[in-house]
Amino acid sequence: MVVIQRARPVHTSGIVRVCIDANWATYSDLHSKAYIEGVIKEFYNEKRVLDEIERTSKEWGGWFVALDDETVAGAAGGGMIDDEAAELYVIYLNPRRRNQGIGTKLLEAVTEQQKQLGAKKQWVSVTEGNQKAIPFYEAKGFQFQHKKTGYANAEGEDDNTVRYLRNI
Repeated sequence: MVVIQRARPVHTSGIVRVCIDANWATYSDLHSKAYIEGVIKEFYNEKRVLDEIERTSKEWGGWFVALDDETVAGAAGGGMIDDEAAELYVIYLNPRRRNQGIGTKLLEAVTEQQKQLGAKKQWVSVTEGNQKAIPFYEAKGFQFQHKKTGYANAEGEDDNTVRYLRNI
């Protein structure tokens, strides 16, 4: 049985592993190897993840983990971007654990935290063409708002990010 809870330092390596595996599984057909390696190096290293577990704020609510017998099967986090708007910054699953309701449970945990902080709406950014994530978000009530230039594009890449919004 999968349990959702706030991450503790002991979950650091499991979060890193899930995020790295999910990045390769999700983006290998959408981004260059250099792009994926750069994102992993910046965001999904043990030092940064541990710091993000230990230091939370309104702007970063910390990591939530989906645990299956103490093994991290998924991880998510978000924060407030103004008094009534929140952002889901990250949600990744072990690629073998997709379509088991784990992502829904993680999204619910982050959303509940954000609602308690006063959020009335929730944003998420998704790589254009990410058909692992876009149908999930649309099924959860997120609606397309606009496109913008992708984060951390390598030289010569012109990837876009699509922004979605829902009321919560």
